[in-house]
Amino acid sequence: MKTIVFDAGPIISLTMNNLLWILKPLKKISNADFCITEQVKQELVDTPLNKTRKYMFEALQVLHYIENKTLEVIDDDAVRKQAYELLALANNCFSAFGHNMQIVHEAEMSAIALYLQKKADAFAVDEKTARLLMENPDRLHNILRHTLHTKVEKNRENLIRFRKITGGIKAIRSVELVAIAYEKGLLDKYLSNMPDSRKTLLESVLWGVKLNGCAVSKREIEQIVRIES
Repeated sequence: MKTIVFDAGPIISLTMNNLLWILKPLKKISNADFCITEQVKQELVDTPLNKTRKYMFEALQVLHYIENKTLEVIDDDAVRKQAYELLALANNCFSAFGHNMQIVHEAEMSAIALYLQKKADAFAVDEKTARLLMENPDRLHNILRHTLHTKVEKNRENLIRFRKITGGIKAIRSVELVAIAYEKGLLDKYLSNMPDSRKTLLESVLWGVKLNGCAVSKREIEQIVRIES
């Protein structure tokens, strides 16, 4: 079977748009295992329920899909070990104001480690920083410089090491997940009698995930709509 590893971001984006339910039919269609790490589960479920109290209902929704086996939680010593190594490496790639920049968190690095350990087929991640660190660190460097309005140093050796480890990872986003759900007719129940209802439906779900954290541009959304239309 195929394996798709999820970071917290896509699950949050789907949950906030009342679309978490699409994971079950997508899992069946793709004939894939949908996996998350224990650290991602802690971010999605344990912390909201037991510590912050914020997003408790969203946490219960995610827990439901863990308990019905749509999402499989994996806690593995080798994954934890590699996650710590990736975390240390990534957070020593850029520096500003005389300090290394903490640009990624343990949960997303654990998801990358799980992808690598399982030789997975796709990594679902919405957060721009992690994607750019893997795919285009020079662009990330420019974004950091413009965001902070200061000089940002980059550690080329660490960037090369990180890309060497993660360069082959195939990343997808929640925007691709909802586009596939649309293609497969999973969202047809939301079609209305209004003109251009299919286009409106697709635009609504694409913008919905964008506004809830998916790093996708307006231009990309327009391109997806043109292709699907």
